[in-house]
Amino acid sequence: MPRKRSVSINGHSTSFSLEDAFWDEIKRIARERGMSLAALVRHVDEERGMEHNLSSALRLCVLQDLKSKASEAP
Repeated sequence: MPRKRSVSINGHSTSFSLEDAFWDEIKRIARERGMSLAALVRHVDEERGMEHNLSSALRLCVLQDLKSKASEAP
């Protein structure tokens, strides 16, 4: 079940809804990239385009990261 999350980016609070599994992966991705959680969310927000809301864009970020890792596996 999605839960409402809030992160402060560019000086204002931004809210989105994510399931715990996606939230855990977003935190992992930020950690692996050496970014703060807010910096990763800001990056995804800036890159997402108008066809996706922020929640969807964050889920797609997780999917892209996991697909990339799977293709790198031996």
